[in-house]
Amino acid sequence: MRKNLLLLCLACMYASVSLFAQSPLRFEKDIHTIRDFDKMYAPAPHPILFVGSSSIRKWDDLERNFSSYVVMNRGVGGAETNDITYYANDIIFPYAPRQIVIYVGENDLPHASVTADTMLVRFQQLYGTIRAKLPAIPIIYISIKPSPSRAAFLEKAKQTNALIKNFLAKEKHTVFIDIYPKMLDKSGQPRKELFLDDMLHMNKKGYAIWEKAVQPYLLHK
Repeated sequence: MRKNLLLLCLACMYASVSLFAQSPLRFEKDIHTIRDFDKMYAPAPHPILFVGSSSIRKWDDLERNFSSYVVMNRGVGGAETNDITYYANDIIFPYAPRQIVIYVGENDLPHASVTADTMLVRFQQLYGTIRAKLPAIPIIYISIKPSPSRAAFLEKAKQTNALIKNFLAKEKHTVFIDIYPKMLDKSGQPRKELFLDDMLHMNKKGYAIWEKAVQPYLLHK
């Protein structure tokens, strides 16, 4: 009995480490900045909400280029999937969005203990959190992109994309946008000309590909 209890405790500890490799509280300053901004400038009602990591946050011309759709950018630089889940009450639900566009997962890749299956579970937790309060809202998921600086994790990224694609194929009101192949050259390697010098974040050429891929699925009011 004591042995079984010990094994259970160890399993719970492992699950806890897997769930949060880093404390989500490291983003408290970012979240407070968003709250303060919302106090100064009232958010548009029922926007199309873009959430996720720095690839969303650094999409500087997002709101201008999609102005006819009324979109809102609430990306958090450096965020992993679980961080967006943790802060859903701060960066998703207060805006009562009519549609959500999500880019998460790339920052989960470097953790050795995180597998494609782990990342699927993390995404399912985020998806379930959203669906619990917004059961029928249209959701777009942008697949993990092939960043040259994370070439060592591209196979994990491909596996994760495939798992999430298969999961969403069985869900209603969802779209999976496979951005991965659009950012590869003829030899199947990441197109470096789409990225800034850090080979992680995109330049305007990279975002132009995303914009073209996402726009057909956005909802007009």
